[in-house]
Amino acid sequence: MTITSEKKVASDFVLECRGLHAGYAGAVVCRDLDITVRPGEVVALIGANGAGKSTTMLTVSGELAPISGEVSVLGSAKRSSLSALARRGLSYVTEERSVIMGLTSAENLRLAGVSADAACEIFPELRALLKRPAGLLSGGEQQMLTLARALCRNPRLLLADELSLGLAPQIVERLLAVVREAADRQNLGVLLVEQHVRQVLEVADRVYVMRRGQVMMEGTAAEIGADLDAVQRAYLAPVSDADEAG
Repeated sequence: MTITSEKKVASDFVLECRGLHAGYAGAVVCRDLDITVRPGEVVALIGANGAGKSTTMLTVSGELAPISGEVSVLGSAKRSSLSALARRGLSYVTEERSVIMGLTSAENLRLAGVSADAACEIFPELRALLKRPAGLLSGGEQQMLTLARALCRNPRLLLADELSLGLAPQIVERLLAVVREAADRQNLGVLLVEQHVRQVLEVADRVYVMRRGQVMMEGTAAEIGADLDAVQRAYLAPVSDADEAG
């Protein structure tokens, strides 16, 4: 392959990790990760608790410095902070609720520079909640507010870490459907860490399966789903705290 074609392929990705080693204070948690996301593509990152998924997301988002290897986000391999990446088109939904509890839903949207009308177009349920303090919303309503805020910024890349944590299955289905629609409508690249494996396979294009800090398996959602029981037995069983800290 020529250098020219390599450059052309790289430009097709909104996220590209090659040989990535990541961790904390020099201690390696994730090893030799090769992960890519294209515009309009939903990519799922699945694995047991402690497999290294959140460490991967923190590194991709600019919150953690890579120990070695390459990370290219939105076409640039230069390391940037999360705030700088956000200005270039990254939205990051963390596993912790990121709403400001003492502000109303409308105030949370306004603080983020997001139109309430645009947010309610994505989640009409928010219309009746705009004057309600975010701290009084249910967990599902808070996550709708968080996701609407992220998508209304018209990002090019969305990182979502455990979007559905602690939520009822019907809410999970709703949130994942909105992510899929946004990817298709906005040509948005998405990297999802998700515990509801069967549901995420219904909206994902491709899947990476992690265990003990490494990608053990990858394929299309159809390929992974075809032998999901075996995948769950081999790679999705709990990992001990000693195996991985992230």
